[in-house]
Amino acid sequence: MTSIKADILAIGVHPDDVELSACGLMLQQIEKGRIAGILDLTRGELGTRGSAEIRAAEAKMAAEMMGVAFRGNAELADGFFENNPVSVKAIIPFIRAYRPEVVLINAPQDRHPDHGRAARLSADACFYSGLSKIETKWHGQIQNAWRPKAIYHYIQDEQLTPDFVVDITPFIEKKMEILRAFRSQFYDPNSNEPVTPIAQKDFMDFMYAKNKIFARSIPGAEYAEGFICHRIPGVKDIFDLI
Repeated sequence: MTSIKADILAIGVHPDDVELSACGLMLQQIEKGRIAGILDLTRGELGTRGSAEIRAAEAKMAAEMMGVAFRGNAELADGFFENNPVSVKAIIPFIRAYRPEVVLINAPQDRHPDHGRAARLSADACFYSGLSKIETKWHGQIQNAWRPKAIYHYIQDEQLTPDFVVDITPFIEKKMEILRAFRSQFYDPNSNEPVTPIAQKDFMDFMYAKNKIFARSIPGAEYAEGFICHRIPGVKDIFDLI
């Protein structure tokens, strides 16, 4: 896997987490010329629908559609990973290899217990990645320490209150198209697999509505994504907040 300096690294515990919750922001930033990538922590092998192999192919297609520069997988155990040294050291090499300025991570709490646990794990890995006495290697080469400047939680199933919202109106249809790349996970009238909360017939309507609710804070916007700050952000100009 080739290393490239990234502006944004989006981390999700399951393939499709990033697409569901932060795809619009990623598309916006990529259009601005910023380098963005995705790190999936697991293969989603415990998912009710599909399989690890199917989800890997879907994730690859979604990444290509989004235009991210890279997509990696930390190969942690879906459902059974822990926030421990082994898991932290599985993530640090990716952070140090791609040296992102901004990292997006799972929701701090959510219906799926993996999401909140992954949020804490990812945030801890971002911090420990900056400690030079923790040694990691990338393709056999010792890595330099790197700590991102900012960490933001995206909002997932639970309707948490965001600290800020981002207008994704120009990208909403592309986002929905990318979501449909995960065919195994969403509604399919020809599927015999069990119905899950995201595989219901009206789930895509819910996604439109959710992004519309976030947009109410932005004059003139139709769709937005919400984010929660990991720490209090600073601004150079109060007009940046308009």
